Amino acid sequence: MQSSQRSPQRTAPPDPRRNLILRALPDEEYQRLTASMEPVSLKVRDKLYQRDGDIEAVYFPINGALSLLATVEGEAAIEVATIGYEGMSGLPAFLGTPTSLHECFCQIEGQAMCLPTDRLRKILQGDGALHDVLHRYVQATVAQLSQGVACNRLHSTEERCARWLMQSRDRVGADEFTLTQDFLAQMLGVRRGTVSLTAGVLQQAGLIRYSRGRMTILDPAGLHQVACDCYDIIQAEFRRVGLLPHRGDEVSACGA
Repeated sequence: MQSSQRSPQRTAPPDPRRNLILRALPDEEYQRLTASMEPVSLKVRDKLYQRDGDIEAVYFPINGALSLLATVEGEAAIEVATIGYEGMSGLPAFLGTPTSLHECFCQIEGQAMCLPTDRLRKILQGDGALHDVLHRYVQATVAQLSQGVACNRLHSTEERCARWLMQSRDRVGADEFTLTQDFLAQMLGVRRGTVSLTAGVLQQAGLIRYSRGRMTILDPAGLHQVACDCYDIIQAEFRRVGLLPHRGDEVSACGA
């Protein structure tokens, strides 16, 4: 992490096993891994690594959300992926690459478990379950990215916004969270004016309340109905690879 960046603050987090990767580990391996980790509090705009910069640590979000941004010269940055309680930042480090094509920063504040990259590599040299769980997470992430491409091409801004808000609710584990118009525009790849119109439609329908950078989900079931099928498809893929419980066995992400 660059010296110009604000370092994440140490904090006492909620249960680290809210993170689905950590939850999937056997108890003994989970204890060994978390002994090498540090709980941190991430604030909005905290940078975890820069494009082409060294990935010095990986983060396992417990709540909140991280964002991966792609930049094209002369154009606005666009989000290509969001990472929350379902995953880990810094996948290139797991795949053997010290840097990333993307920038990673905190999008919605929350807690995470931090593991130095060199320690991750040493742990992966052992015969443990983490290697297998991360491979399954890579598979689910590839599916999420490919579904996102189709979603951005085929679905309306309103449908995509509802999907993204549902996913953010899952990641944060709460119905209310901080979210600026700039970030939401970046997530959806649209102008701020389009964000205002879209949020206004959802708000008028009684599904959300959005004021001064605070998003409140008022009717999760109704918002789910508005969201495109991509939300359920992505959830189903995480179930298929064993990172989410099957329907009927799962605990609600909010408050989990």
